[in-house]
Amino acid sequence: MSKMRGRVLIPLPNTGAMGRKRNNFYMRSIFILALCIFGLLQYHNFNYLDSRDAMLSESVTNDSVDAIMSMVPATLHKYLTPHTRNHTISAAGLQLNSSGSSSGGSGNGAATTISFEVYRPPNNTEIKRQIVRYNEMQLVLNEETFGPLQNDSVIIVVQVHTRINYLRHLIVSLAQARDISKSLLIFSHDFYDDDINDLVQQIDFCKVLQIFYPYSIQTHPHEFPGVDPNDCPRNIKKEQALISNCNNALYPDLYGHYREAKFTQTKHHWWWKANRVFNELEVTRFHTGLVLFLEEDHYVAEDFLYLLAMMQQRTKDLCPQCNILSLGTYLKTFNYYTYHSKTNKKSYASSLISSNSLLGSNRNNYNNNNNNNNNRNSQQLTASSSALSSSTSLKNAKVYVGDTSDVDNNNNNNKNNKMMNNKRTSHMNTVTATSNTNNNNNNNNDNSNKNGAQTWNYHVLPSLYSVYQKVESMPWISSKHNMGFAFNRTTWTSIRRCARHFCSYDDYNWDWSLQHVSQQCMQRKLHAMIVKGPRVFHIGECGVHHKNKNCESNQVISKVQHVLRIARNSHQLFPRSLIMTVPSLIKKSKLRKGNGGWGDLRDHDLCLNMTLPTR
Repeated sequence: MSKMRGRVLIPLPNTGAMGRKRNNFYMRSIFILALCIFGLLQYHNFNYLDSRDAMLSESVTNDSVDAIMSMVPATLHKYLTPHTRNHTISAAGLQLNSSGSSSGGSGNGAATTISFEVYRPPNNTEIKRQIVRYNEMQLVLNEETFGPLQNDSVIIVVQVHTRINYLRHLIVSLAQARDISKSLLIFSHDFYDDDINDLVQQIDFCKVLQIFYPYSIQTHPHEFPGVDPNDCPRNIKKEQALISNCNNALYPDLYGHYREAKFTQTKHHWWWKANRVFNELEVTRFHTGLVLFLEEDHYVAEDFLYLLAMMQQRTKDLCPQCNILSLGTYLKTFNYYTYHSKTNKKSYASSLISSNSLLGSNRNNYNNNNNNNNNRNSQQLTASSSALSSSTSLKNAKVYVGDTSDVDNNNNNNKNNKMMNNKRTSHMNTVTATSNTNNNNNNNNDNSNKNGAQTWNYHVLPSLYSVYQKVESMPWISSKHNMGFAFNRTTWTSIRRCARHFCSYDDYNWDWSLQHVSQQCMQRKLHAMIVKGPRVFHIGECGVHHKNKNCESNQVISKVQHVLRIARNSHQLFPRSLIMTVPSLIKKSKLRKGNGGWGDLRDHDLCLNMTLPTR
């Protein structure tokens, strides 16, 4: 026992094994806990999306007439309800007997003769007379209700052709805009139609004026500027044209083709209406405010005038060089309210809905609409699809899905990454649609033009709508900033001085001609302030440059209505202030040849003659 009491215990050397075991145990516990939390969050996130999918997809894709009407205030249904004269049933001389059955005018019972006035469309002579009358009268409707035009009020000019269904929805959207009663709404027509006139003259929410382009194909069907029987066929060779002595044989366009009246009319009409509004109308004689240019297949947000006024007020400090304000930017991507379906959540790449030419205009060169089998060695005009961006921050709900950025960033990264192969991940609250457009091969060796139908895929992108609205500035680009843009008389005066450049530039597109004017003639170039969250949307599925199987589809209209309703409910409209953002690096636009279609000297002369003062 004494020996054991005297034994000294020698401690073992400390190797740190126990400490490492404790550390490993803690790390494993933390990792497992984090993994569980992550799994729970993912499960909650997917379940949240599942609960939203059915509701949102149903509301997004419901494009029935009843669904669209339900999104419009009842007081505005009158603009969407057709009252066409062309469908009046002819029943002149119809007799109803006492039993209610009809007879041809003979019968034993008492008969009542009912006569209906049969609608007969006006002939060409009557149309010309009416056009002259309208243009001479310059009658401003509703002026007694809303008072005379103020010098600084906004004038909204709508270019109208024949698509009355789209025009109805544009009018409905205008009726819901704040401060619309202060504006003057000018409809510029290149087609006289009684149904369209009835619709326009039914407007009661602001001052209205109609003007009519007097040199239309409708009023000149068999002579210039319509189609003259002696006009050179589009694809005839110059040598053959000289032998046949057809009109303008000496002057084909840049690519050896001769004029087509239906494609030259739009440029003529745009130039005529601008001259008419700024330089000829009495009501605009002393106007110094903005003139906003729209088209019949546009749709506006209810705060478009509010935001336009805010942009105008902030121009001096945010962008002193800006002389154009753009509300409808064409982007390669736009935000849209929807969620991914169950089958697509794991891949984060597929889309819930696909549609052709959604909220965009794919403007192909005019010759492809006429003869798809003919080769044309012209530079093809492909306009980027119009942008639609919005926020889905409903009750702070968030969705995290990776996808592409906007068009400018993608274009800059194309040197190293193919746009649709390497997708950049970002934190996102809204859904975006990216358009995959095929580039057209255009050269001077008669290569075939390859036209690809546009397909839209829905993904997620950061919101462009916010209480702090983002704007950016850049040189005005025809294919991006030609929708819903405004400028004042000072800018128009500079453009008008360059009339010869506009009227002689061999391009049938008014917007590309305007860009040529900016680059080649104007001392102060056209520079635009662009709103990142567009307030003007393109709803037309068919037009001069694009044909679709179903031109009367309401799908796009329904989608725009849905986007604006959610933006309204989440208080994303009527921003409190503007924030100027620095745009990504923009390549300097190169001087380019026109798209052709404007080689006829008669078109040059007609265009220049429109610039002559008539007031």
